[in-house]
Amino acid sequence: MSIDQAHAHQLENPDQSGPPPKIEIVAIVPEAPRAPEGAEAMTILVTLPPDSPGAPPHRHSGPAYGYVVKGAINFELEGEPVRVVRAGEAFWEPGGDVIHYQDGNHLADEESAFVVTMFCAPGQPMLVPVSPQELEARKDRRAPRS
Repeated sequence: MSIDQAHAHQLENPDQSGPPPKIEIVAIVPEAPRAPEGAEAMTILVTLPPDSPGAPPHRHSGPAYGYVVKGAINFELEGEPVRVVRAGEAFWEPGGDVIHYQDGNHLADEESAFVVTMFCAPGQPMLVPVSPQELEARKDRRAPRS
């Protein structure tokens, strides 16, 4: 059985005045990381101007799940190569100790935007920048860049 079959949704339309909703699986995170105890869920819309580098290297206190609604973003987590996530595609990160190096606009001439829901530890900021000293100390954990 494929993942799509295992997660298929069929909704009856009790009103019968129109077609039922179409439900498509965008992404599945097997064994998703747990949110911190008492986590606050926060959903934000991030709009990146053309060629924006995005946030500086940072981490989150809990997992984050996102969806690119427009354009394309450069996405890089500690230990993984940079990848381009395009409109209609999803991304996630485990949070905690993992550094999120990039979330910048991949496009030099168009705006890009993504929606992300983060599960933050209570009383913690949603994003904590990583110092240059820590980046240097952990440089061996970053995937090779081309």
